[in-house]
Amino acid sequence: MRETTDSLMQSPALLSSRAWGVFLSCLLAVCVAAPVLNLWVPASNPLHMSDYAVALIGKIMCYAICALAMDLIWGYTGILSLGHGVFFALGGYIMGMYLMRQIGRDGQYQSDLPDFMVFLDWKALPWHWWLSDSFVATLLLIVLIPGALAGVFGYFAFRSRIKGVYFSIITQAMTFAAMLLFFRNETGFGGNNGFTDFKRILGQPLATPSMRMILFVLTGCALLGCYLLGRWLVRSKYGRVLQAIRDAESRVMFCGYSPLPYKLSIWVISAMMCAVAGALYVPQVGIINPGEMSPASSIEMAVWAAVGGRATLVGPVLGAFLVNGAKSWLTVVAPEFWLYFLGALFIGVTLYLPNGVVGWIKSRYRQGGPA
Repeated sequence: MRETTDSLMQSPALLSSRAWGVFLSCLLAVCVAAPVLNLWVPASNPLHMSDYAVALIGKIMCYAICALAMDLIWGYTGILSLGHGVFFALGGYIMGMYLMRQIGRDGQYQSDLPDFMVFLDWKALPWHWWLSDSFVATLLLIVLIPGALAGVFGYFAFRSRIKGVYFSIITQAMTFAAMLLFFRNETGFGGNNGFTDFKRILGQPLATPSMRMILFVLTGCALLGCYLLGRWLVRSKYGRVLQAIRDAESRVMFCGYSPLPYKLSIWVISAMMCAVAGALYVPQVGIINPGEMSPASSIEMAVWAAVGGRATLVGPVLGAFLVNGAKSWLTVVAPEFWLYFLGALFIGVTLYLPNGVVGWIKSRYRQGGPA
């Protein structure tokens, strides 16, 4: 009897032995295989990984981190956010401010101020740019500012017990308001054009194959680290409470648990994950503007999670790769049909694959059919 009780009290393993093997294979692919195929295998070799592939996969891995963050709050907690694009963009803007300061006097106007400030006849940096020349401060602000915003917003929303479609509408209104704010030139964020023309990071040139590969490896490691973090969270007692809140919040309250600290903490964690993804996205893509805060960007994050399979962690990552891979292909072949395809994909998944691609694979495997 005691052995049974002890076994029930033990936390489940983070990953199975087979899953650890897959995880280590992905880590080796990111840290070893990709650098070798891109930097050392000649371009004439069919195994060569092009710079375009490095940039595209790096960008999609940033999106996959956002999909993981969406899965933690939507798939495991039942909170559908349509405003996570604002946290992604905030992380990108904070990194972009540092990169703009790294340009120095190499800009078009050869001034210590960013070019857009010189064009607008600004005489000094605004107060919110004061720490932008420090890389350490930038790293801290990337997680602290979006986390603080998410904490304040989430506290008042969850304390008021706003949930369901009403919460989704409020988050969408939040990101739309932030987008309109960042479009204004007087806010000091570049207005409609945002930040671009980055040249250096930590004093090293950005536009070199080696720097692009360093950013690629950092993004891949961040994605794998976020996956492990999410796995640890959902398999702990904390994660079981989150899933109980998703399934029956009133019963959780009846059992003596207050949903507020659980919902608020996972909300802040997911916001910080999106901010980290945005900070990694900007130096690889080379631009950040208010368009990243558009409601459509936040809706796409929900689509990635739904397509891959909610409450699976690996599903949203797969969904991000599938949807954005299709987007990259369709925007070249038939750019005018991309939005129609995205809408049809979401409707089709909702009707025929309610558990996403991963859920469909699991059901086929249980039935003994081809997985």
